[in-house]
Amino acid sequence: MRFVSKLFVKPVVKWAGGKTKLLNQLSRYLPAAFNNYHEPFLGGGALFFYLFPEIKKRNARAYLSDSVEELINLYKVIKNQVEELITISKKHIYDQKYYYEIRSLNPAQLSDLQRASRMLYLNKTCFNGLYRVNSKGQFNVSFGDYTDPVIVNSEALRNASIAFQSTQLAAGDFEQVLDNAGAGDFVYLDPPYVPLSATSNFTGYTAGSFSMADHRRLREVFETLSAMGCYVMLSNSNTDFTRELFQGCNIKTINALRAINSDVRKRGSIKELVILSYPDRDMFGAGQTCQELSI
Repeated sequence: MRFVSKLFVKPVVKWAGGKTKLLNQLSRYLPAAFNNYHEPFLGGGALFFYLFPEIKKRNARAYLSDSVEELINLYKVIKNQVEELITISKKHIYDQKYYYEIRSLNPAQLSDLQRASRMLYLNKTCFNGLYRVNSKGQFNVSFGDYTDPVIVNSEALRNASIAFQSTQLAAGDFEQVLDNAGAGDFVYLDPPYVPLSATSNFTGYTAGSFSMADHRRLREVFETLSAMGCYVMLSNSNTDFTRELFQGCNIKTINALRAINSDVRKRGSIKELVILSYPDRDMFGAGQTCQELSI
């Protein structure tokens, strides 16, 4: 499934695990048709923006959420106050001292608009565009070394605002996807990945981490959505744990480019899994469910 739109919408934030460079591979496994769209691990939202023309054409709704409240607040402000956000964010400067002053601000003492501008600025100027907080929930990523970074891309923000008009945005746990999903809907699950090793855990985006118990809970949500008649696609790392957890489902392997790793030697192409609750065009037996595939 490929879409062409006069409105080119792309992610407005950098996000670890972003799917922009994988869209060509993911598009191969999209359902041929669907009703509403759900993405409870939104992050940078690359797949949502890619699917926006189809969502708009169908006059469908998109239900988008993430556990990072600052990210969802940014998206809500982009949806409802994009011009004000552009104006206030153009006042930011790329300077190390200024960066740490902005980082030290307490979001709870700021307006939603100010919080969104702070989030956008930190994302564009911090190291590798990472979002990481300490046990107290305080953003703690260091200043990034860039050459004249673009902090405010007005066109991208305005296009994202248009795309968000047909969405419901919420901050919270991924299980809330069950509140709105229905038969024929497409659900994309892109959780913090199962670590490839004990030292490669990048799940600390929020004050709590995404544990193995959470991955098992996600498997239960996957099964529930599938039984409801949803088309469910899930991305995760290529590990024995992941393959065992989703044994019996339609598991595909794709090539991803890992750009974030403390060891430069470990950056580069790596295998990832795409797990489907439905058959794709490479399979026989159209109409099989995830459970039926395990027979």
